[in-house]
Amino acid sequence: MIDIVDKLVRSRMMAANKAKNTKPELLLRRFLHGKGFRYRIHVRSLPGSPDLVLAKYNLVIFVHGCFWHQHVGCRFATTPDERREQWQAKFAGTLARDAQHITALRQGGWRVFLIWECGLTKGQAGQSLEWLPEAVRDASLDFISWPEPAVGLIKRST
Repeated sequence: MIDIVDKLVRSRMMAANKAKNTKPELLLRRFLHGKGFRYRIHVRSLPGSPDLVLAKYNLVIFVHGCFWHQHVGCRFATTPDERREQWQAKFAGTLARDAQHITALRQGGWRVFLIWECGLTKGQAGQSLEWLPEAVRDASLDFISWPEPAVGLIKRST
């Protein structure tokens, strides 16, 4: 597929992508705050600098962009045709780093939730997140990757 904008414009567009305080992250933060949850944001002392840390619940939440973190099966997880190998290497590095951070956090006793950008569309975020307050309080849930209801739920083994 040929890019519809020139290289200079595409470069500016890609440079404008933020790592913190993205729209999906702000939607999630507003939702949780409205439900009475309090959290810290971007805690650099934890592996991966999680987007939200709910220490009371021993929980960290990452809000992942579907493109950058390659959400499996998502329509936004595409690979650009130009310099394909370079992009694939970049995505592989991101996935390896994500796995390292999740492993380190879970070994440190933290519960980890991955919330994907595609689940936080502006019109549906409030309705689609109604499951989250109960999941935050449920200490038996070690790991959730949402939206992936059939695959993403792992209960703590005792």
